[in-house]
Amino acid sequence: MRLIIVILSILLVLLQIQVWQQYRHVQDLKALVEAQDEDNQRLITRNDALAAEVADLQSGLDAVEERARSELGLIREGEDFYLIVEPDDLEAALEAQPLPPPETDAPIVTSPANDG
Repeated sequence: MRLIIVILSILLVLLQIQVWQQYRHVQDLKALVEAQDEDNQRLITRNDALAAEVADLQSGLDAVEERARSELGLIREGEDFYLIVEPDDLEAALEAQPLPPPETDAPIVTSPANDG
């Protein structure tokens, strides 16, 4: 009788170990599902924004003009373009840009061509 109790106790412990391992696995899967739901929600929001932009681009030229102005820096004929530069940005741009060669009023001397 004692042997049966020991065997049943060992089986009970083994079953409990498997149950807790499965419980941990279920918790891991729930965390993965929550992370995927968050990612899906972010992508749905992005897709909605892109769909609205596509509809706007298909409906008229105002959106095309806005994108051309903001992304490509295009201006209409007759408009004046003003670029406002921060002093720090100006200094960095001047340091990065090489100076043009000095202009001289001296004539350019070329060697005479040999006709012979």
